[in-house]
Amino acid sequence: MNTLLKALAHPVRRRIVAMLRAGPLASGDIAAAFDMSWPTITGHLNALKEAGLVSPERDGQTIRYRLEISAVEEAMAFLMDIAGTGQAASPLPHAAKAPRR
Repeated sequence: MNTLLKALAHPVRRRIVAMLRAGPLASGDIAAAFDMSWPTITGHLNALKEAGLVSPERDGQTIRYRLEISAVEEAMAFLMDIAGTGQAASPLPHAAKAPRR
């Protein structure tokens, strides 16, 4: 979960995720939407891939990225639980109190 949240912490990565909501995109199409170097975009795509948020597919010479919705759903459920708007899977355990003497 930490890797996933860290990946979503960067605004460029959040924008890439938003772009992929419409469907898979070629890495070149993703890069064309940003005013930054190709290696920088590749680094962002790798961070999203390592977090399980996107998966690459080779299509001939092109690499297309697809959003992994299950990872996005997991992150949303976690954030909703923290915010108190979702149903928590289980209550947090309370620290056991030491007996007084």
